[in-house]
Amino acid sequence: MYIAEARFALWADFIERTFLEGEFKELIAKGIINGATSNPAIFKNAILTSPAYKEQLATLSHLSPKEKYEAVAIYDIQNAADILRPLYDAGDDGYVSIEVDPFLCDDAEATIAEGMRLHAAINRPNVMIKVPATEAGYVAMEALASHDIAINATLVFSVEQAIQCAEAFARASRNASVDTVISVFVSRVDRAIDEALREKGVKTGWMGIINAADIYNRIEALNVPKCRVLFASTGVKGDEFRASYYIDELLAPNSVNTAPIGTIESYVAGGDRRIKLPLSDRLIEEHTAAVRNAGIDMQQVIQTQIDEGLEAFKVAFNDIMNTLE
Repeated sequence: MYIAEARFALWADFIERTFLEGEFKELIAKGIINGATSNPAIFKNAILTSPAYKEQLATLSHLSPKEKYEAVAIYDIQNAADILRPLYDAGDDGYVSIEVDPFLCDDAEATIAEGMRLHAAINRPNVMIKVPATEAGYVAMEALASHDIAINATLVFSVEQAIQCAEAFARASRNASVDTVISVFVSRVDRAIDEALREKGVKTGWMGIINAADIYNRIEALNVPKCRVLFASTGVKGDEFRASYYIDELLAPNSVNTAPIGTIESYVAGGDRRIKLPLSDRLIEEHTAAVRNAGIDMQQVIQTQIDEGLEAFKVAFNDIMNTLE
């Protein structure tokens, strides 16, 4: 844990082969990170831009594009899991996440089958299978967690999504005891509405935090065994806020923040270590009302972010497939 007394963890939101052999190990050795996350966009950038993958890909010409992708991704995930294994064995997280094919997001049975297949192929206990928070996803989360597979519920933007994830994990906990996280996306909400809020004189860079804080309060209150909120999408675009802003302002007990490497480095260099959450219901309600009075329909904003998030992962996955054709 980065702040052990608060059970606050930092995970690296990045996977790339050369990084795993160098800076990743250094960050772990220094006690800065104790986990890692990946998604189709991260793997797309790694596979398509890093020369580290050329040698392996040259041996996979007989495989389909998806088989090539999985071979490369599984290799990296196994490597990351092995590096993190001492932390896992010590009870200090040590997880790395890999996401199921985003095109399966509306097919529960296919998601379950792929999650189990990936988990078996990777064959490491400290791997989390990432499942998007859709109606089919909730079914898959429960089934996979019931089989003692650690789950990272991803692309969560709303209270309703988070509660459905937590309820799925609570049902699964009757049959299994496994770690789960609910990944709440933060900065994308602010980027979607800040320009409009600025014109209305309403505080910017805050609704994403308010929304995430509301979800955190609700999930903590449910007290689901071995389930934590993970704050994702915590990098800062532009220079309006300090680079570590979304780590500083979401520092919460019993939580994880997964962030780009530059954001983590900024936080370590000069971030705020004071606990910021939970926020009061009154503060959450007041700012939510201010945003509503500025003419912004947060329900629509959230739905748009869910749709665009799923689409972005599908596009990234499709780009990989096309390149590996």
